[in-house]
Amino acid sequence: MASKPTLKRADSMAENMPDALRQSRYHMKRCFARYVGKGKRLIKLNHLMDEMEAVIDDKNERTKVLEGVLGYILCSTLEAVVIPPHVIFSIRSNPGFWEYVKVNSDDLSVEAVTAAEYLKSKEMIYDENWAKDENALELNFSAFDFPTPRLTLSSSIGNGVSLVSKFLTTKLNGNPQTAQPLVDYLVSLNHQGEKLMITDALNTSTKLQMALILADVFLSALPRDTTYPNFELRFKEWGFEKGWGNTAEQVKDTMRALSEALEAPDPQNLAKFLGRLPTIFNVVIFSPHGYFGQSDVLGLPDTGGQVVYILDQVRALEEELLLRIKQQGLNVKPHILVVTRLIPDARGTKCNQEWEPINNTKHSTILRIPFRTEKGILNQWVSRFDIYPYLERFAQDATAKILENMEGKPDLIIGNYTDGNLVASLMAAKLGITQATIAHALEKTKYDDSDVKWKELDPKYHFSCQFTADTISMNAADFIITSTYQEIAGSKDRPGQYESHTAFTLPGLYRVVSGINLFDPKFNIAAPGADQSVYFPYTERNKRLTSFHPAIEELLYTKQDNNEHIGFLADKKKPIIFSMARLDIVKNVSGLTEWFGKNKRLRSLVNLVIAAGFFDPSKSKDREEVAEIKKMHALIEKYQLKGQIRWIAAQNDRNRNGELYRCIADSKGAFVQPAIYEAFGLTVIEAMNCGLPTFATNQGGPSEIIVDGVSGFHIDPNNGDESSNKIANFFEKCRDDSDYWYRISKAGLERINECYTWKIYANKVLNMGCIYSFWRQLNTEQKQAKQKYIQMYYNLQFRNLVKNVPIPSNEVQPPVSRALTKVPSTQSNARRSQTRLGRFFGV
Repeated sequence: MASKPTLKRADSMAENMPDALRQSRYHMKRCFARYVGKGKRLIKLNHLMDEMEAVIDDKNERTKVLEGVLGYILCSTLEAVVIPPHVIFSIRSNPGFWEYVKVNSDDLSVEAVTAAEYLKSKEMIYDENWAKDENALELNFSAFDFPTPRLTLSSSIGNGVSLVSKFLTTKLNGNPQTAQPLVDYLVSLNHQGEKLMITDALNTSTKLQMALILADVFLSALPRDTTYPNFELRFKEWGFEKGWGNTAEQVKDTMRALSEALEAPDPQNLAKFLGRLPTIFNVVIFSPHGYFGQSDVLGLPDTGGQVVYILDQVRALEEELLLRIKQQGLNVKPHILVVTRLIPDARGTKCNQEWEPINNTKHSTILRIPFRTEKGILNQWVSRFDIYPYLERFAQDATAKILENMEGKPDLIIGNYTDGNLVASLMAAKLGITQATIAHALEKTKYDDSDVKWKELDPKYHFSCQFTADTISMNAADFIITSTYQEIAGSKDRPGQYESHTAFTLPGLYRVVSGINLFDPKFNIAAPGADQSVYFPYTERNKRLTSFHPAIEELLYTKQDNNEHIGFLADKKKPIIFSMARLDIVKNVSGLTEWFGKNKRLRSLVNLVIAAGFFDPSKSKDREEVAEIKKMHALIEKYQLKGQIRWIAAQNDRNRNGELYRCIADSKGAFVQPAIYEAFGLTVIEAMNCGLPTFATNQGGPSEIIVDGVSGFHIDPNNGDESSNKIANFFEKCRDDSDYWYRISKAGLERINECYTWKIYANKVLNMGCIYSFWRQLNTEQKQAKQKYIQMYYNLQFRNLVKNVPIPSNEVQPPVSRALTKVPSTQSNARRSQTRLGRFFGV
């Protein structure tokens, strides 16, 4: 369209549509007759436009329609349901804003309908009897959110902490009565029974403010670097405990922040104060699926970027916790547990070991808990799609072990992916702990119409379990950590992962008229980074890991096939385009291979190197990976790629991978990430950190990481010809302008250092944990009411659905003793009494 038409701001799409239809009534009558002529069906936008084009054959007339209000409305439509004589449009004018409009094809009359009515129309295509059932299960999670403030603009989505801080400021309001909840919260703070911040002697706002004035006068007379122990006794007399800071200057700064919060609160200052509170010491991170370990696991089924993300996350969080605890003047050791599955059949990894200290940390450990069935411990790996029957028992066993070895409850629980988020939700609800979730990838957006076609897909993917679990955890969470805006709300043309859960239906099972609200203040963006001690620029010659160079030379260029690589590069002088990912449909490695095979110009300029999966399909137990392996072999044969492609098996050594990126940069090559959809894109961050020019999918997080044409390039995974030509154009330009490659490389590095580091991430996440812990206490009644609704949903739906997921009938080990073992002596903790466990589990 030439320009966006002007709509009346106060009007809805339903109010604008009648006039728009009247302006092209002749063509619209014919167009809608065509829409309904094929009977009941679901039409996507591209088919809506194709059928309009077939009706309006005059190009000028068609352009006139598309450049008007009607064209804008149609182009904002995601899909339409045809139930003759009606066509019901699902219209998304902006991220997070949805309208549903029903048009009668006979007279072009227009009516706005609700989300529930739209979903019922959709269900008519797939399960008419259920759609007409007045007693069909309908879920509305927004019914419990009415007291919660909401963001109002699409551009504000993901700024949850900012809104919460503003709302808390208005609630405190600068007078003693409204400030009392903050005082009560400060009185409640403790670590393992030891009081922090203030005692009961300062249990009112007035008492606390008077004591703060007295303390400020006292501190102003001290040298700034006076340590807390030098005035600790005096502070105790006034009702203050540890936690304010380690020096007079730090204590005074924290106290003044509180004084301002009590007297004249402002959002920025309040957020600063809450972020300084000593509320987080012990953190539990759940990631049950796949092979979670520190070596020899990457590339195994269901094992990829999430493992790297969590290990780097843990190191950054521990470093930030140690800094904060020191600045708070406390002598406390933080403890981070990454809880995953223990797999007896560990395939040469350490995934059969219960405890594993995390490298380059002092207080962080991997704890592995086995999956149990009635017959004993499950021995073999289980696909992430088949994991659901084991999660409830896993959550119970993990909770018991965590309580035993952490000396009590953790302060923050973080879930990862569907399974980890559900387990985190179960534990957080049981223990009353602040909970965060990280989706990594919500499967619902990866497969077209996976909700309405759930019966067809369930035998393979068990989406009924997954979508139910995701809806539970995102509603149960106190805050949601996302890597990008697109992960939440998508782009103008594509809904985000979370947005796809706004309203959806599983015909025959349930419909969700309000699953999640994107404007909820629980959504926040904290972009991760890459380990810069591993992924550093190729130009830093003194740090280069030259000991790997002979192995990398062999990995890339020898002609002999072996267990680690097949194929060869006949012309070693060509630059390399490199891709490294799991071998599954969404990562689209086979798609990149096909683009390369088809584009003769690109093949004349570069070689292709792929690092992904296995070569032998019999070695994989993942059905998607098996299909992709076979497809890769077929493509290599079809396009006669021998001499131009090197296929390397999945690489597990991060240090060598970092040097591999740099060696590709030495060849003046590029990294390509062609995923159909990528929530974030850790490999994009890794490659750019190494100075490697990067081409990455425009669907998802990479489109925010890269500024197209400046710090890298966006490619369309749905348009292979365009994408491969864009890569070819880059290398032709590099051939003609020797500085061009260096300019893109340098700009990519600058972009990473400005926005994507783990230190920035850790600071944001711990601030969220502090702020939402207070927010949770202020909204206890609302939280409890919603939790009851979630619990009903879990018990009546999820627990029944998991019964349909098959459990292997063999390869289980006999039951072992439920006795709880201690953490290794290097990180041992005193054991809690059995009485504590009994209180939590009622035994």
